[in-house]
Amino acid sequence: MQIRPASPADADAILALYREVAAVPGGIARSPDEVSPDYVAGFMARAAAGGLELVAVSAGRVVGEIHCAPAGLACFSSVLGDLTIAIAPAAQGCGLGRQLFQTLLATIVRDYPHIGRVELMVRASNTRAQALYRALGFVEEGRLRQRIRNPLGQLEDDVAMGWLRPEAV
Repeated sequence: MQIRPASPADADAILALYREVAAVPGGIARSPDEVSPDYVAGFMARAAAGGLELVAVSAGRVVGEIHCAPAGLACFSSVLGDLTIAIAPAAQGCGLGRQLFQTLLATIVRDYPHIGRVELMVRASNTRAQALYRALGFVEEGRLRQRIRNPLGQLEDDVAMGWLRPEAV
């Protein structure tokens, strides 16, 4: 397994990955028909413009991707958000998501000294992801009640979580 920065040449593989993950109910917030080349190009461009995007490659295939991007406003210049992670269904449950997150956060600490905060949103019912995020140092900062429609068509809370750069010791 190799984790490396994403490149424009990965766009088609990332599109295929996101479509595969979106086909599994509860995988990501988007449905398969909402995963378009424009969607992928958009988040790749935002990540390339001051954010970070990584892919996990196994046997020549992109099996995981994570990205985050700046808001684009000077007052939020120390924050990366718009964070999404996608892991191929066959590669889930093997620690790949943790590896991608650890690499992302370590890269931010090492190469992005101006970034002090990373934000994400997670569906309230996705307790497995929340446990991972907590183990990585994210804390729950609030809930947006009945914000997101789950695969069953019911509204549920979206949980705001944040990670702060560790203080130098």
